[in-house]
Amino acid sequence: MSSHFSQPTFERVSPQQVERARKFQSAILCDVFGRRGTLAARVQALHPAMQVAGPAFTVEVRPGDNLMFHVALAMARPGDVIIVDGKGDDTCALFGELMVSQAEAAGLAGFVVDAACRDTDTLSKGVFPIFAAGRNPCGPTKGLAGTMARPIAVAGAPVQPGDLVVGDADGVVVIPRADVDRVLIAAEKKLADEKIRLEEIGRGELVSPWLHESLRAAGLPALPTA
Repeated sequence: MSSHFSQPTFERVSPQQVERARKFQSAILCDVFGRRGTLAARVQALHPAMQVAGPAFTVEVRPGDNLMFHVALAMARPGDVIIVDGKGDDTCALFGELMVSQAEAAGLAGFVVDAACRDTDTLSKGVFPIFAAGRNPCGPTKGLAGTMARPIAVAGAPVQPGDLVVGDADGVVVIPRADVDRVLIAAEKKLADEKIRLEEIGRGELVSPWLHESLRAAGLPALPTA
């Protein structure tokens, strides 16, 4: 009797929420989410212009093996971001041009992988968003079990299937699906506040009022007045 992988079923952040999230930098989202949810700095875009936003399709693999990554690639839905706990391994690449080409053809939104990649000269010139933790020409093995569409931790950040993943030149942040609406509303306010502060700086108001308040709260001397 043969057995087959079951198509994973989980609630995803909505397409409308993803579109709203695209206008915010990862830094804005991280700040309003309590300065949490970011992946370690080793996970970076292959090119600074690359940006990604979409629901998390989670994968966990043993270091240096990409068998379950291939399974996820075959089963993820269009718009998903495949996010892989590769244990930060940089002794070989977990993916390259062939897997990215398959992901593009399947309409996936991007890769976020806590492990190395290869074919980076080609991939860094492409349009498919790729975030990885290093580069290595050595290929992976394809023979060890892993998990897919389950809760994982990637480069220090907890990730549930369907969570919002946003990445840009600063790095990657993951927002739990249940918190997305609240975080997006807070991000709108922070963006408006930062616009006001930039206008103040443009008028020559170089010291923000919060600095005076923080110095006083910390029991430190006040700044000299002009």
